[in-house]
Amino acid sequence: MIPQVRGGGARSISKLIASTSVHSSRPQLLRTSLQTRLQSNGCLLRPTTTPRLAIATYKPITLAVQRHMATKVEETYQAVKDTAHSAIGKAELEHHPEAVSTESSIHNVFHEEGVPEQERDVDMMAGIKSDVKVIKDTFALTEVPREALYIGMAGVLPYLATSLSTVYLAWDINHAHATGTGLIFSEQTAELLLHIVQPLQIGYGAVIISFLGAIHWGLEWAKYGGEHGYRRYAFGIVAPAVAWPTILFPVEYALITQFLAFNFLYFADAQATMKGWTPPWYSTYRFVLTFIVGASIVASLIGRGQISDKINQLPGPAQHLKELRDSQMASLAEEEKERRAKVVAKDEEEENDEDE
Repeated sequence: MIPQVRGGGARSISKLIASTSVHSSRPQLLRTSLQTRLQSNGCLLRPTTTPRLAIATYKPITLAVQRHMATKVEETYQAVKDTAHSAIGKAELEHHPEAVSTESSIHNVFHEEGVPEQERDVDMMAGIKSDVKVIKDTFALTEVPREALYIGMAGVLPYLATSLSTVYLAWDINHAHATGTGLIFSEQTAELLLHIVQPLQIGYGAVIISFLGAIHWGLEWAKYGGEHGYRRYAFGIVAPAVAWPTILFPVEYALITQFLAFNFLYFADAQATMKGWTPPWYSTYRFVLTFIVGASIVASLIGRGQISDKINQLPGPAQHLKELRDSQMASLAEEEKERRAKVVAKDEEEENDEDE
């Protein structure tokens, strides 16, 4: 219920309500109404009405104005929306049969339809260049001391020479077998040289494997990376124990065994480098040398495989040992036969003497 106000005070409050914006805040409205009441003479509310209650009486009017404005805005928006929907509903669809295909309904994932895709300048040789750079950096060996590098490279030259000789002699044997004569050597001469070269390669490989194991003995004596005792000495024991029996194997088995031994030693040397037992450059140095030696062994095996059915297998050390053992057994059997014959002859003489 709105309180009753007397005289000019009532008219002042009415003007205040009419002039106040619907967006005025509640504290501002309270402050303005109180000032108006104090300035009006004799315009007092009933004694039982407080200022807060007086302002609360005008709140329904403000809310009604705000609700009216919100309703007008909503009606305006709805009218615009209805007009747009009506216009879209009356529009006719354009027909484009030429744009319909099996791929017209597929949504592009990597780019939008109608937006030209930017061409990227892709370097097709980037991967190859990266690989070449890695190989170049690996084989540069810039951290390896020059003396060790030169002597190590000189050490693989006999392996390369015997491997290339095996490949050429195998080719010459095939050429002579096909045409009747070799390019440089005859078939018999090339076969004889091949039987000389391959034992040299196997023997030299056994020496190199033993040397690679002995390096760890020197590092242990120098106390490089600390003292490790039997764990480091084991390198120098296992390497020759595996290498030297290969000289008794057939050529193919000997080369394969040495190939595995070289790779096992490289793996062991790489682990030792990671543990700090060898200089930091040693694993890279060993990789390059092992790569050359391994490629030489593979080339020898390939060349040997091309002529395996065209050459005679010369007896190797194992065959010589077998023949020596067989000859010894034959000699023992012959001696035993002669001894028994002498015993029989002696017994017969004794029997004859007793008969007489």
